Amino acid sequence: MPNRPAYSVVVPIFNEEETIPELHRRMAAMLDGLDGPSELILVNDGSRDNSLGLLRDLARRDSRVKVISFSRNFGHQMAITAGMDHAAGEAVVVIDADLQDPPEVIPELIQAWKGGAELVYARRSERKGETFFKKFTASFFYRLIASMTDLKIPVDTGDFRLMDRKVVEALKQVGEHHRFMRGLSVWVGFKQVGVSYVRQERFAGVTKYPLKKMIRFATDGITSFSYVPLQMATTAGFIFAGLALVAIPIVAVLRAFGSDFFTGQATTLISVLLLGGVQLIFLGIIGEYLGRIYDEVKKRPLYLISEKIGFDSAVENK
Repeated sequence: MPNRPAYSVVVPIFNEEETIPELHRRMAAMLDGLDGPSELILVNDGSRDNSLGLLRDLARRDSRVKVISFSRNFGHQMAITAGMDHAAGEAVVVIDADLQDPPEVIPELIQAWKGGAELVYARRSERKGETFFKKFTASFFYRLIASMTDLKIPVDTGDFRLMDRKVVEALKQVGEHHRFMRGLSVWVGFKQVGVSYVRQERFAGVTKYPLKKMIRFATDGITSFSYVPLQMATTAGFIFAGLALVAIPIVAVLRAFGSDFFTGQATTLISVLLLGGVQLIFLGIIGEYLGRIYDEVKKRPLYLISEKIGFDSAVENK
């Protein structure tokens, strides 16, 4: 490919009009110091503020800036996917727009890549401006998914990482809709190392991952890589069946000796409510997996693009 950039930086954008000018200033300064040609791919994920207007202006002023704009909001993970699909660099960096992950760390990731790593993930040694609840739940989630699968996602990492071209090409073969990119990037394998950094406070605006979205994100991660929730239904079935087998002769003997310990409607109602609640929980878990199968068999595009700026040619939809 003629004039192929050495480095591609992919940045998902969703309602970041307050951050975009500072993001570009710091990103441009970082790119100026790199040892090869680069491109900055900004993916507008259906922003409702003036983010797209600012991105268009940046593309006019800086030839390295390329813009992809979705037809609607498809989600953070799809924005990352679209950026990777269109990235041409030998090394592709994914970083969020909120400047909690400093662009100045990217040269350190590149140095590790030049040292032989094929995937370099940024590990947070410190997380400024985040609540104890956020830190605890994030740490708990990674340990939970590690215990439920053979996938060893590094603790205290996010989507901020550098991927070699061969890793990007491997990920482009994955077509699933409910994406957990930080898990997929580990799943594909290749030589992976970590680089520590201090995560900063958000530069401006508010988080785009409130608790509801975090729960959905965690659900996607678990159901994408583990069958343990389904296997728990079988385990619970055997446990309750075993309890019933033990309870039947005990109740029969107590009744034969005139005990009234197990008489009355309260015991029956409690037992029915317990078993009914367990059944509904596992029906919900089965429904989560069935819903994902339903989404996959429809074979809809992962995302739809309404506008591209700075690209000669690329796939419109995927």
